[in-house]
Amino acid sequence: MKFKLPEIPPPKLITTLRSYNLLPAIVFMPTRRRCDEAATEVALDKSQKIDQEKQAARFEIYQEFLAQYPEIKSHKHRKILLHGGIAAHHAGHIPAWKLLVEKMMAKGLLNAIFATSTVAAGVDFPARTVVVSNADTRGNDGWRSLQASELQQMTGRAGRRGKDNVGFVVLAPSNFQNPPKIAQLLKSPPDELQSKFRATYTSLLNLLDAFGGFAQVRDIAEKSFAFRETARTISKLEKQSENRLQNLREKLEKSEFNFTLEDVCGFERLTNIRLRLQEKIPDTRRDIRHEWLKETIVSGRIVSRGKSGRRFFLVISVHGEKISAMREDGEGTTFALSHVNRVYEKIYLIKEAPVGQAFDEIQAGKNPPLDEPKLSLKKGGADETVEIINSLIEKFFPENLSEEAKRSAASFLWECWDDAEFLEKTTRDIDYLKSEIWLPFEHRAKVLHHFGYLDFPSQKVTERGKWLADLRVDRPLLVGEALRHRLFEKLQTKQVAGLMAALAADSDRNYGELYLSDEILDVLTKFEDIIFNVSNVEWKNGVEPAPEMNFSAAATAERWADGMAWSDLVFQTKAEEGDLVRLLSRTGEALMQVAHLKDSNTEAAAIARTTAEVVLREPIR
Repeated sequence: MKFKLPEIPPPKLITTLRSYNLLPAIVFMPTRRRCDEAATEVALDKSQKIDQEKQAARFEIYQEFLAQYPEIKSHKHRKILLHGGIAAHHAGHIPAWKLLVEKMMAKGLLNAIFATSTVAAGVDFPARTVVVSNADTRGNDGWRSLQASELQQMTGRAGRRGKDNVGFVVLAPSNFQNPPKIAQLLKSPPDELQSKFRATYTSLLNLLDAFGGFAQVRDIAEKSFAFRETARTISKLEKQSENRLQNLREKLEKSEFNFTLEDVCGFERLTNIRLRLQEKIPDTRRDIRHEWLKETIVSGRIVSRGKSGRRFFLVISVHGEKISAMREDGEGTTFALSHVNRVYEKIYLIKEAPVGQAFDEIQAGKNPPLDEPKLSLKKGGADETVEIINSLIEKFFPENLSEEAKRSAASFLWECWDDAEFLEKTTRDIDYLKSEIWLPFEHRAKVLHHFGYLDFPSQKVTERGKWLADLRVDRPLLVGEALRHRLFEKLQTKQVAGLMAALAADSDRNYGELYLSDEILDVLTKFEDIIFNVSNVEWKNGVEPAPEMNFSAAATAERWADGMAWSDLVFQTKAEEGDLVRLLSRTGEALMQVAHLKDSNTEAAAIARTTAEVVLREPIR
């Protein structure tokens, strides 16, 4: 159920909380923009009370921070924070500014902060009250409901240690509010921990280099936290399988027949195949004809419909059970597959052949109807297979057995059938579950083998693979291929920054409105050839290729590395400062990873280090 509730104006919300002695407060809002807007609205409300003593303390702390972090001087919320005692806190602000807000909140100098749900996870804000205005939150993949652990972290901020005996949680109305959902989440147990262990190129190379073989890597993967639920399922299946196996062995020991376990399992497999084969054999002419029509009627064929079979249609397309066709008069029509009377031999190219000619050839006898299949012919092949299986089943019984003894033996095998089927199915299930963790590693191993970073047959990491294993970046294989093709050595500092930013950035985030220079565009175009080659090999080996490069990130990093001032970069990109800091920090960190490869990639490492020093200048830390 959706609740469309009018939002309480932020100034009125803060005034009401103050009247009930519920400040300071953390007010959780659904988006960054709404946090900024709410903080501004409260700060501009002249009816808000201002504590002069706290205001002076805020100015004092601000001056201390300003000496260490000069970039906060031009922050757009500076006056809001200092004069109003109100702040917004989210990932869109630069780290120095968030640190300043956190320190003021910790000292009790702020009345309220407006924050997104992510602030609850990693920052300790002492607040008397938490206000929750949304049951939904916005993530990388769009809107989604809050999780139980997220809400518990948010509400867990209510109550200051040593000051409050109890903390308060207030549900404020808004378009994103859902009180029953919040109540349900508050009663829910914490969400299960989710392992971040994944099959990656670097994890495979490091594990293989350390333990020396795929068997050891597989064993480690199966014991990982990510595999815990699957491991429990496997253990349960193995116990059930062992019980069934013991039951089957006891039956065999007590029986008067000399059947082995292999005999019982073989009988189950053959009879199971026979059963599935017989289920697939059409039993009626209608079934056979329907299958034949689906296979035969294609775009460009002439068909007739109706009992007389004198109305002809040129098939345009077939969608499931529906045929789109053209009548002799040129009008379009649609009818069911089952309404077809006859199907004719020729297939016309609709765009090339005159439609009238196609119908004329029917009348002239130049396009004869196709012969429909007969039931006996259709079933013949399947019947032959069933007969072969029957002959194999007969071999389980000795030739000298009487008919009565043979019936008893067959009856015994059918008694064992359920246990044998369970063992067969459970073995397949266990093998499949074990492969869920290992197969992604195996697929990546084949990709690495193709590019020479790993020798698959010998299960050894090559010299090239050893330096790739040291790259702690998001897309190591692409960076490795750039190094292998000596791409870095051919570039200027700003181009290296742009290339690395395009790989380090989130592919779906827009970092501004700057245009790519011709130089960096040429670099990225050439690098796309490498990406295409890597992606092609990954597709063939069942590995999801890396996301596309982020061109807006490349343009931003190029300008920054070329010496653009921070204020100009923020103004020209129109991106949020926090997002720019995160982009350039990740770019600099990735460059430092390359810089550590001075023994294996000397020139590229030197260029990467120089570029990293430029990118990581103030205010990027």
